[in-house]
Amino acid sequence: MGESLLLTAARGPADPPLRLLPGRVVELLQRLECPPRLAAHLRAVHDVACQLVEWAEQRTPALAFDRDAVMFGAATHDVGKILHVAELSGPGSAHEQAGQRLLVADGVSAELARFAATHASWTRPEAGVEDLMVSVADKVWKNKRVPELEDLFIARLAASSGRAHWEEFMAVDELLERIGDGAGERLAFQASFPVHG
Repeated sequence: MGESLLLTAARGPADPPLRLLPGRVVELLQRLECPPRLAAHLRAVHDVACQLVEWAEQRTPALAFDRDAVMFGAATHDVGKILHVAELSGPGSAHEQAGQRLLVADGVSAELARFAATHASWTRPEAGVEDLMVSVADKVWKNKRVPELEDLFIARLAASSGRAHWEEFMAVDELLERIGDGAGERLAFQASFPVHG
């Protein structure tokens, strides 16, 4: 039954419509016996990250980033909650390093596994635009706005586009407001799945 719920959360019909988690990620989640609610959360954040990626590619073609890394990072960022299930419904950061170790142990490259550890630490000097995009997606999926995080993302956009910071701010604000409007439905989708399979 848990396997069936996991597959439904990851690839089944969703209201609102959400992009399916990539097959590679679904196989990983199955191997790791991911709770269905976590799979639903990862799918919601992945969908928002896809929206950010598509928007950035269209608005700022000069912005150099690894599209696939953002998608994989968003789809696996909280995988450590498989080991720290209490953090699915409560606070905690033990899942971050645990998730990175879990991914590396499963054969995921350190370059991709890093998102499990970095999605909540966007102020690190080495944070790339991919890290910022995964972090923004992890916040705005539930309509949480973090000005410091958004400002770092906006600065990267402005540096690549040559547009004024305020222009990028206005565009990002409009985008995140639009994405945030669907937060209630995404939260309901996630809550419709049990924490334990």
